[in-house]
Amino acid sequence: METESEPYVRLATLRQLHQVVANLNTARSLADTLQTVADGVTAGLGYELACVNLVRPDGDLVVAAFAGSPAAEALITGRVGSRASWERRLSMGEAWGELRFIPHTEGWVLIEDDVPQWHTDGPEPRFEDEWHPRDRLYAPMYASGSGRELLGVISVDRPRNGRRPGPWGQEALQMYASQAAIAISNARLRANMQRALVRLEREQQALRASEESFRQAFEYAPSGMAIAEMGGDQHGRLLRANDALCRLLGRPASVMRRYSFADLVHPEDIGTLLRTSAEGGRAELRLARRDGTYVWVSLRNSVVADTADGPRFLLTHVEDIEERKRHELQLAHRASHDALTGLPNSAELRARLSSRLCSRPHAVRATAAGTHEVDSYDSGDYEYGEHAYRGDGFDFGAGADGGAYDHHVHAVAPAGDREVDDGTKGLAVLFCDLDGFKSINDRFGHHTGDAVLIEVARRLTAGVRDGDTVARLGGDEFVVLADGLGAADAADLAVRLRNAIIPPIRVDGRAVRVGASFGIGWAECGMSVEEVLNSADQRMYIEKRSRSKVHRRAG
Repeated sequence: METESEPYVRLATLRQLHQVVANLNTARSLADTLQTVADGVTAGLGYELACVNLVRPDGDLVVAAFAGSPAAEALITGRVGSRASWERRLSMGEAWGELRFIPHTEGWVLIEDDVPQWHTDGPEPRFEDEWHPRDRLYAPMYASGSGRELLGVISVDRPRNGRRPGPWGQEALQMYASQAAIAISNARLRANMQRALVRLEREQQALRASEESFRQAFEYAPSGMAIAEMGGDQHGRLLRANDALCRLLGRPASVMRRYSFADLVHPEDIGTLLRTSAEGGRAELRLARRDGTYVWVSLRNSVVADTADGPRFLLTHVEDIEERKRHELQLAHRASHDALTGLPNSAELRARLSSRLCSRPHAVRATAAGTHEVDSYDSGDYEYGEHAYRGDGFDFGAGADGGAYDHHVHAVAPAGDREVDDGTKGLAVLFCDLDGFKSINDRFGHHTGDAVLIEVARRLTAGVRDGDTVARLGGDEFVVLADGLGAADAADLAVRLRNAIIPPIRVDGRAVRVGASFGIGWAECGMSVEEVLNSADQRMYIEKRSRSKVHRRAG
């Protein structure tokens, strides 16, 4: 039967319980919260010893806080008990609501498990509800929610009144364990949030540092860089250009934003730009400067995203390769041109001539009397078998060999000479050999001879049409390729060029003269390059021998 003073004791205990629960919410870190839980048991619930066992990520429980005995705290704090041993303890003994009480009479079976524990000394109980030193009382702490996740277990020992807790004490401990679980969950949440905020701040700092590094690398890069829109109606429009690109093209950044690379590229290079892949593409092309000139650049593209799911942009690296291109063109020019005169050399001459010839079979003309081979064609059209022949070229039909000559304009030769011109236009090959050059070289030296060759090259070049080729074959031999000429046209050209060479050439205040002999050959499909050149060479020697010595020697 309750005594008259018991309600006042319960009220005082309730006030103490309210205070220790309030203290749970003042702790900031998880470690502080756990220690506050242990201290609250001894301060507000009337127990001399309290231990908080916290569930680790691996499921086992570690002694995380202790209150009431420094010796016991030093003995077991940080020690770990397996989850299986704890589940065994919580499944046996007497169930006091959520609490589990294991009396000393049953505790002997737990002596060999791995749960950290301490032993208190004291006299044997003298009455039924007196607390025995080896009694054990556990208050599980569960996370709120339907899953009832175990967060930890509060172990208590040695009630100050020496008795096992009654219904009021059991309910108070159970309620405190519930509030402690909420406090621990909140502390973990705060810790996770704090770690997340720290991680987010570090990521933002790293992002800001990365953006600043990119900005500096972009702005102060020694070579040009640009950011352009990718996709949509404004695809390729320049959003940003660094100072190096603006200097390279002679345009301020505000003006660059009005253009795309398609607006600036050389018309001949637009196909190269379009063929360049937008993602990771590379191309060499020419971009327009503000003064109307063009500069050779190398473009390298890569795709960057503003955010994980944000818009994508095209980052273009622009490298000035004008000097390299100029060097390449110089090397190519040296390989294909004569170092002294600047004219195409023998190799370039043969390449240009070879590009006009094909190795087609001899044509056969059909006549009323039968068939015979022909070496040239008139301006009329005629047919033989599956093939059609025209006076302005040669066209294979659908025969087995037709594919090899698609889109090829065949070279043909006029049938007659100046007096008998059949009207056919062909590729004339004029072989020129200087008369009297050796005596100039021997008499005045190679310096004078070189000057003569340079002047002859200039006069020959001035005497032909744009598109014709004047090449130096070697020594004092030159070759002229003139397309679209008839026999009379070629003969007239040879006369004009010979007359252009004859006037005196002044070298170091001295006037010297050379003559020239021309042989006219014709480039015709079915002939090799050497056959064409040999034909013109032979005609030149025939022409040289046919002229009198006085016409051939230098004046």
